[in-house]
Amino acid sequence: MREFTSPPLVEPSLHRNATDLLMQRVRSNPDHAAFEVRTPGGAVTDPWREVSTADFAHEVRALAKGFIAAGIQPGESLAIMSPTRYEWALTDMAAWFAGAVVVPVYETSAAPQVTAILADADVRLAVGGSAEHAVLLEQGFAGAGLTALGIWTLDARPGADLADLVERGARIPDSAVEERRLLATLDSVATIVYTSGTTAAPKGALITHGNFVGQVLNVAAAYTEVVREGGNTIIFLPMAHVLARGLQLICLANGMRIAHLSDPRDVVPALGALKPTFLVVVPRVLQKIQASAAAAATQKRLGRVWASAQRTAVEWGRFAEAHDADPRLRASPGLRIRRALFDRLFYSRLRQLVGGRLDYILSGAGALDAELSLFFRGLGLPVIEGYGLTETTAPLTGNLPGAINSGSVGVPMPGTSVRISDHGEVLARGVGVFAGYRRPVDNAEAFVEGYFRTGDLGELDHLGRLTLKGRIKDVIVTAGGKTISPAIWEGYVEGDPLVAHAVMVGEGKPYLGGLVLLDPESLAAWAEREGIADLKGIRIPEDGGAVQIDDARLLAVIGQAVSAANAKIARSEQVRRFVLLLTDLSEANGFVTPTMKLKRSAFTSRASHIVESLYSQPRSQP
Repeated sequence: MREFTSPPLVEPSLHRNATDLLMQRVRSNPDHAAFEVRTPGGAVTDPWREVSTADFAHEVRALAKGFIAAGIQPGESLAIMSPTRYEWALTDMAAWFAGAVVVPVYETSAAPQVTAILADADVRLAVGGSAEHAVLLEQGFAGAGLTALGIWTLDARPGADLADLVERGARIPDSAVEERRLLATLDSVATIVYTSGTTAAPKGALITHGNFVGQVLNVAAAYTEVVREGGNTIIFLPMAHVLARGLQLICLANGMRIAHLSDPRDVVPALGALKPTFLVVVPRVLQKIQASAAAAATQKRLGRVWASAQRTAVEWGRFAEAHDADPRLRASPGLRIRRALFDRLFYSRLRQLVGGRLDYILSGAGALDAELSLFFRGLGLPVIEGYGLTETTAPLTGNLPGAINSGSVGVPMPGTSVRISDHGEVLARGVGVFAGYRRPVDNAEAFVEGYFRTGDLGELDHLGRLTLKGRIKDVIVTAGGKTISPAIWEGYVEGDPLVAHAVMVGEGKPYLGGLVLLDPESLAAWAEREGIADLKGIRIPEDGGAVQIDDARLLAVIGQAVSAANAKIARSEQVRRFVLLLTDLSEANGFVTPTMKLKRSAFTSRASHIVESLYSQPRSQP
């Protein structure tokens, strides 16, 4: 199939702009608890303070008055640089109420990145999370040659925090805020989001109010089993990412309670305290849950039993998907018995670990291994895999409840068309597709015949389900002229919990090689379990480089994952030699984006000597 269109379920035309999503909720259910806010300095398991829809709207208006009093004008840019927290949501909506365009800045951004974004977006006013963020923003304004209206913080900072802004705006009448709120139309730019830049310099994507409203209304209509009154979620993705902001708007507009967390270490205890009904995660989180369960079982001398339980979960997940397609199917008596036994031993405990109320998990921002998806389905925790980009206001396609197909990223969202070009590129048009980049030069090759060029390779099946095949820019052409898309092999290898990233190489070479980046935390835990002291103390280079691991035991373990990956693909696409590497996988090292995607070209460039060693110094593999 070359093209598939999902018609819109809801037209956004009854909304003036994205602020109407809040105002309609205020009118329909003002007392509903819209947010749960952690007590400053309190434990994550302590009671969280509830904020009603009406109270949130009141706080938004008060802060919007402060922005107006500070001098922000309609259509001017306002930057937010902070970890994920309730005040981020408050500032975001208040900026829209004041008529401003929001420019999110990842809180982990380096000074040159901050300067570049402030300059490109012509930011007039900024809000940082902490005093440290305020310093970076101040330096950014100076470096960009911009005069700021002011820099305030979400943390308490007398005379320069949100409380100060609210005080400044105390004399601004409600009518002035309402006038500002209604200025933007669906065609107005709501936010300028700078792409993560895995293969190129970041570009400012112009996302309109109509993009947000269209996505919120249609996604909610398509996922009524997930987005429901009385449900709740925890957002721990960076709020600078468009997916987190879109998710927040969907929940706010549809009566789902929202809690925010900035530290990933707090997520597991928070699940037990807040008991969410829905979560958005990256695949690595699911891998770590599975690996932790396996490690716990091994410590209790139940490793073989767990292995059987894992196989049974995958088998049950496969049956569940087949049952979705044909409700007449029945599981075999043996499978039902094994599933019931392992549910008592393991599965029910894992469901309790994530709060006991989780209906669905959405996985995005990276490829999800099909067997991992089936495993969680077998546990009773269905995973909905989706796909989207900054330029599509996040969700472009997604599996639907009752029609999950592991290995696929689902069908186009309502109001969206997906086309596959003659070269296999995924093209998109619809309610979420952005207005274009801020710099005209960046738009030169971004669209074709009205469709946005995603840069991803993919295929559509007869039901309109999209399967991704990798990035166009990552394609490898070997010395023999064979064209290879590395994403499939890489995805299989990355399914091993010890592996953070796998990179296939071989451009212009006689055969394919692999760079396997190990996950430091998982490696340390594995070494502890195996009693291998010499691996536990390995230091990651502080100069941004990588250290090669030649331990025979570890090579044998990863060699099994590589061999299993090779067995699933054609011989011409298999990796002949690989190396194991440890490196700093933080954003500061320049190898990953804020959402932990590997910057492939940056890494392979810095590791070029290691790549060459795969060919100049061949060695046997386990």
